[in-house]
This record gives sequence, structure tokens and C-alpha cells, in this order.
Amino acid sequence: MSKSLCVIGLGYIGLPTAAIFASAGWDVIGVDINPMIVEKLNQGKIHIEETGLEDAVQKAVAQGKLRAQLEPTNADCFIIAVPTPINSDNIANIDYVLQATKAILPFIKQDNVIIIESTIPPRTIDDKIVPIFQEEGWRVGENIYLAYCPERVLPGRILTELVENSRIVGGVNEHSAQKAADVYKTFVKGTILTTTTVNAEMVKLMENTYRDVNIALVNELVKICDHLHIDALEVIKFANFHPRVNLHLPGPGVGGHCIAVDPYFIIEKAPNQSVLISNAREINNSMPSFVIEKVKKLVPNVNTKIAVFGLSYKGNNDDVRESPAVSVLKLLQLEGYHIAVYDPHVNQNQIETKLTSFEEAITDAECILVLTDHNEFKDISENRIIHLMKKPVIFDTRNCIEVKDNRISYFNYGKLP
Repeated sequence: MSKSLCVIGLGYIGLPTAAIFASAGWDVIGVDINPMIVEKLNQGKIHIEETGLEDAVQKAVAQGKLRAQLEPTNADCFIIAVPTPINSDNIANIDYVLQATKAILPFIKQDNVIIIESTIPPRTIDDKIVPIFQEEGWRVGENIYLAYCPERVLPGRILTELVENSRIVGGVNEHSAQKAADVYKTFVKGTILTTTTVNAEMVKLMENTYRDVNIALVNELVKICDHLHIDALEVIKFANFHPRVNLHLPGPGVGGHCIAVDPYFIIEKAPNQSVLISNAREINNSMPSFVIEKVKKLVPNVNTKIAVFGLSYKGNNDDVRESPAVSVLKLLQLEGYHIAVYDPHVNQNQIETKLTSFEEAITDAECILVLTDHNEFKDISENRIIHLMKKPVIFDTRNCIEVKDNRISYFNYGKLP
């Protein structure tokens, strides 16, 4: 007899997670407050872009292993994968996690396993989640089992990495950790590591903070090299020949709901001890303004058209959450430039600014500003650029385009205006 799973939240993590469990034989109910998401899933369709996901959902729905609804239901296991945004003061908003936890209370029964996958500040499980169940009379860790298991996947490879990556499972006690580990063992091929909830919470945050700090290092290097008239990209390239050096690539900032957000969850809990982490956030947040500074040198007349290529925070996906490209777009609009946006992955309902085609974007433009490294941008028609643009200029903040025609003026972080 197959086990049942109720997944709360059908976003970029919840929906792939539900599909993977369904493919592993679980009977999965996906829950979301958005009727559109529920309706599409029940038709075997998806509302996000992720490699292989639509096929997995179609198959699971057709086999009767996956369906969606607006409210939770009884299940053997519950997984909460709802958003945890930050407020304007950079404090974590865990309201959705608390609401989801309370929403499943009427459906909890003895021996249920409850897993939080949403990213949360340290001590959230112990200080906020456990008391919710205790107030209902449950003995957490004895007659229900609670754990924290953060995702650690890369967009574009989520279905693969959910299966192949190692998983960190933090339980409120050892028995809870083992119960949750048994849930993931039904499909995970990577190593499953058990620990405490607080350790697991901090592991997740530090994984993304590590990347944020390292990206800040190269973004600051770009500014230093700009000041000293040095090719930052060549410095990075040759420094990485050192066997113990692995510098990241710079960009227009840091985006997504992980790297750009998770460091704040640590800063919130230990502000005086998080000096390096805070500085890294400031450096990465400054990059959109740095990009604008360089654009103004390339195109000093604001009564000019600029073609913005890419709004998602990462190449080949549609996720615009915390995207530095969106920040750059807003700054360009504040400067008064005429903007045309081309992003073949982002849907119009995700942003307010009108999206255009490639040719519409570049026609009469005096600069193409590349903010995302979509594959479509790596093979753009140089001939169309030369003949349609008023001035064939490219400023590539992602270093993803190789220009062959010397009639096009090309700039990147190794060759800044």
C-alpha cells in the first residue's frame, strides 16, 4: 500500500518535490492558495519553467498519483514548502510558514511526519513551529515527528538534483530525524545526513551565504579593477589557475529567493557578529547602480532607447524574484531612458514593463544591455544588430556573448566604458 503525502505550496520547490514523490510511488496531494495553479496542475500543466517538470507532472496526474486542491487533507506525511520573503527592513517574514503549519493541524494524526522545507531563520522550528503542535496536545518527537529538510537544488536541474544531491535532515530529536530521512530514502540517491533542526537551519543559510560572499568578492574586484584600469575578467581567469582558488563570475548583482535573501536570516539573528555577511550584501546590492553608472557613460543622452536583454535572475529560467535585472530596469526608467525589454523566458504577467521581441527591442536602440545569460543571447544575429540599431553597442554584464563583427562595440566587466 502506497503512502500519502500532502505538499503545502506548489511553487519553484513545492511543485517539483510533489512530482518527484509522485514518481516514486507516493499518493500526493498538492495544496496551493492560488486557484490558477491548482487548476493547471489538475490538467497536467505547470505554471513555472523547469526542465522536465511538465512531463513529470503530466505523467503523475495521468497515473492518478498527483492532484491539487486549495485546502490540506489527511496524509501520512506533510511537507511545507511555502515562501519566506523578507520585509522592507530585511527581517524574515515567516507568516506563510506559520499559517501553513496551522492549516494542517486539523488533519494531523498520530505517527505523522511533518517536514518544513521552506528556508527559515535559525531556531524557527524550536521556537515557533514546535509550540504550535504542543498547544494542540501533540508530543512532538513522540507521537508526531517534526523535521527540517532544506532544498539545495539548482534551477534548471531541480528534478535531477532532488534525486542525486545529498540531503540534510534536522529532527527535533533523533527519532524524528530518522523518520524524515526514511521519507526521502524513497527516492534520494545521494547521502542523507541527519542532525538537529538548528544545525540544519544554519547549514541551509550558510550554503547560500557562502556563495553571496564569494560573488561579492568578485563584484568588488570589478570595481577595484575599473578604478585601476585592469581587466577584471582576465584577473579572475588566471587567478583560477591556482589549485586552491575558485573565484566566481561577477554580474549585475545577486538575485533569486536564496542567495539574495538567506544571508539576511543570519544577520537578523546575530547582527553584531555578521559583519562580513552584511558587507557582502551591501556590495552585491550596489551592483545595479554600478551598471547604471557605466550605461550613462556609454549613452549619456537619456532621450535614447536602450534594449534590455533579460529580466530573470538566472539564465534559461523565468524566475524574476529579487532579480538585479529588475532593479537595473527600474533605475534606467528613473533616469528617463526609453526602454525595450526582451526576455524569451519571462511571461508578461510576471512584470509590469511591456515585453518585446528581439527585433522590436533592438530597432533604433543605442545600446543592448545584457543582464541575464539566456542561451538565446549567446547566438544573436550580429547582422540584425548592425542594421537595426542606431548604434551597435553591447554592454554584457554576464560575459555571455562573443562578438565577432568589429562593427559592434562590445563592453563587459573586463572592458568597461
